[in-house]
Amino acid sequence: MEEPQQMAMLAETKETFRSADAVCFDVDSTVIKEEGIDELAKFCGVGDAVAEMTRNAMGGAIPFRKALTERLAVIRPSREQVNKLITDHPPQLTEGIKDLVDRLQKRGVQVFLISGGFQCIVEHVATRINVPLTNVYANRLKFYFNGEYAGFDETQPTAESGGKGRIISLLKEQKGFKKVVMIGDGATDLEACPPADAFIGFGGNVIRQQVKDNAPWFISSFKDILEELETKVSRQGQDFTLYAK
Repeated sequence: MEEPQQMAMLAETKETFRSADAVCFDVDSTVIKEEGIDELAKFCGVGDAVAEMTRNAMGGAIPFRKALTERLAVIRPSREQVNKLITDHPPQLTEGIKDLVDRLQKRGVQVFLISGGFQCIVEHVATRINVPLTNVYANRLKFYFNGEYAGFDETQPTAESGGKGRIISLLKEQKGFKKVVMIGDGATDLEACPPADAFIGFGGNVIRQQVKDNAPWFISSFKDILEELETKVSRQGQDFTLYAK
């Protein structure tokens, strides 16, 4: 892409972000520092095998549902293991995420977490950053009555490629959002735009080359977008003046 075109797309993405009425965040390697499924695999003693599968899935090399099914077949986490992971090794929040969510909400912007990870872990994260649980979309693990792994809910949109985009379409339809921004580190986040009106690539925890190459705005810290949020552009004639809020 030519530089003037890149600059125009960057400016457009920033403007959409400043005026968005909803912002959707990916969770693993975005809102939190780690990949939840990799942490669960480590906890269950199969970390190395699953981490490699995750790398392939995040790069978009394998359909998401296939990658999820294969990884869970290796991990086979029990309900007890999942609960113990959250208690003993709670996910680490990425620096600046709590401030960013707080600032967005104070501006009246609705914040959503849309994740290919697991509902039980994502809800724990949502509680810590004050995102309502009704604004969480993630995959649901299934367990037998004795707590053993019984698969996952394959009807959830987040269980397959393109699922995040389907959720954003649904949010626009049901809640009437005019401008929705998706922020994330992976291929499934990038492909959610459209229907998202803008995409911001996040590389603060891990850099996926495909996302870095294709995101109109690629950031390595949430401070970058916090600063953008705190800047108003005022046009007077042909002059642009920046005012700090």
